[in-house]
Amino acid sequence: MHTLAARPVEFDLPASPAQAACPTTIGQAWARVPEPLPPGQRAALIERIRELLARERAVLVAHYYVDADLQELAEATGGCVGDSLEMARFGRDHPADTLVVAGVRFMGETAKILSPSKRILMPDLQATCSLDLGCPDDDFTAWCDAHPDRTVVVYANTSAAVKARADWVVTSSIALDVVANLHARGQRILWAPDRHLGSYVQRQTGADMLLWQGACVVHDEFKGVELELLRAEHPQARVLAHPESPQAVLAQADVVGSTTQLIDAARALDAGQFIVATDQGILHKMRAAAPGKQFIAAPTAGNSATCKSCAHCPWMAMNELAGLANVLEHGHNEITLDPELGRRAKLPIDRMLAFAEQRKQRVRASGDLARDTALYERVGPA
Repeated sequence: MHTLAARPVEFDLPASPAQAACPTTIGQAWARVPEPLPPGQRAALIERIRELLARERAVLVAHYYVDADLQELAEATGGCVGDSLEMARFGRDHPADTLVVAGVRFMGETAKILSPSKRILMPDLQATCSLDLGCPDDDFTAWCDAHPDRTVVVYANTSAAVKARADWVVTSSIALDVVANLHARGQRILWAPDRHLGSYVQRQTGADMLLWQGACVVHDEFKGVELELLRAEHPQARVLAHPESPQAVLAQADVVGSTTQLIDAARALDAGQFIVATDQGILHKMRAAAPGKQFIAAPTAGNSATCKSCAHCPWMAMNELAGLANVLEHGHNEITLDPELGRRAKLPIDRMLAFAEQRKQRVRASGDLARDTALYERVGPA
């Protein structure tokens, strides 16, 4: 495997989340930077990975944000490309005994939680997430203990230990519906870890929510002012935004939704041009889903005035062909979890999955307009 350079990554780390005044400090992490592969080596690795997947009777599941080569390999070999929940559910239901998860560590953990008897491998176990790093389980537990009267809802981008302390685990595609349901039942919410997604859910539902102050290093960098300028250059473009983005960005969006929902919108909307405020890894899938349409990465301004449209998770970028081949060849980088921790973490995930299944049943129209009106009460523009 070729040598990888490393780059520093700063992330938001709430300093004293158990206290009423909760300042945020800057945490320091790092990410490996894969070097570009020569075309001949790239083709050879792709072919070798195909052979190894068959030899190991393994299936590859990849997130929308990883390199396009990995996404194409997953689909070409009978695997899955999706969001973290789709990846975990696919892996759980697939007959393969070995799952290779191309994404970040919490995704591998979630796959292990739902498939405890399967072998879960990852191209790089050091591929983490700023939301996970910014929500240490001991601080989170202290925060929960300080608010015993609240229902604990955590985003999927968290460690197994944080999930195990929660009442509910949600993804961005179902967070609004779960919190709206809890709010309607008079429950007050303790939300972690993403403050932007939490604020969006709070605004949309009116729920009483206390928010952990974490943020995604990618989405937090999107700038409302920069987006306004880009929209002026492309007045016909529709804006698609992930709800981990700041409010100044979401306020300008035509559609706010999860990765899967944004891809569906790109395919369905009658527009030829889109500005996309999420990790640019998703553009590969959008272009495949909506050929002939133009997709423009939303600007971040980055750490300097010259860095625009550079939104790509540094840890997602650590998933590369050489690492994938090495893992399959030698069986390295297996996700392990304490069985009891996995059992406790599975409970709030199962609660979400059951809710999602019930919701799917509820939204099937009967054909009676008077009866079905309630299905459309919360449908409208983002």
